Amino acid sequence: MAEYYDPKTYPTQWNYLQTGTIIDDYIIERDLAHGGFSSVYLARQRSDQVQVAIKEYLPRKLAHRTWSNEIVANNEKSKRLFAHGRALFIEEAKVLATLKHPNIVEVINFFQANSSVYLVMTYDYGVTLDKLLKAKEIKVTEQWLMDVFGSLLAGLKLIHEHNILHLDIKPANLLIRPENDTLLLDFGAIQPYPLNKSKHKAYILTKGFSPIEQYSATGILAPCSDIYAVGVSMRACLDFSVPPQAPDRVGSDEFPLAQKVHAKKLSQRFLEIIDWAMEVTPANRPQTVQELQDALASM
Repeated sequence: MAEYYDPKTYPTQWNYLQTGTIIDDYIIERDLAHGGFSSVYLARQRSDQVQVAIKEYLPRKLAHRTWSNEIVANNEKSKRLFAHGRALFIEEAKVLATLKHPNIVEVINFFQANSSVYLVMTYDYGVTLDKLLKAKEIKVTEQWLMDVFGSLLAGLKLIHEHNILHLDIKPANLLIRPENDTLLLDFGAIQPYPLNKSKHKAYILTKGFSPIEQYSATGILAPCSDIYAVGVSMRACLDFSVPPQAPDRVGSDEFPLAQKVHAKKLSQRFLEIIDWAMEVTPANRPQTVQELQDALASM
């Protein structure tokens, strides 16, 4: 008999792995973050007690956790989508395992259990940029932006060199470590480029941060798509708020240029570079990370 899932009566605590849960060779210590498609936990390796971060595939609109920690589809209709997402999760693990860079989260293992998939990553100490902006505990200077986003671009350049797009760059996915060194997280939206015609484009969007071409089935994704998200993330550090969505900016003058709003805060050239990266039309942005890096270096 198929299991019936009623979200109104489903215990909230079952959504997460509990402290002390043993899974593979790891013991769960506590939860770190939760999203619509996954949860991240702080865990400890049983063999050598090294702390790691474990990301669990759990799309909450499609599946749920049973009392025995099995992840099962909510209904028959969700089964196919759940299985497809799980396959993409495995692909994410395989891709990340090949990307070795100090500014990219490192996957050291991945395994299947509980009818789901788990990514084991090195655990880094820091605070995500969205939390820093929300608390307004940082003084945003030109040098601070250069440190934070300069290190991000170093990692992003390697990703693009592997013909991969991240497509979900935003403050919540940027871990700021000591010395303002940035670690790029969450590769759940990655896409190869140029996109194989036999594959469908992903439709993961983040309001305010995704470029206009990500909203359209016919939009062409390229390195400049990630560069738009970098520019918006930089602007969010100045405004302490999220800019309007890209489609809402088309033909509108309601969202002013950084050059006009923050003229007294940063140099004119730096603000011009932020506005350039945030151009709604893809062709008007820097086309490569190197192009953006060169502009920043020439200041």
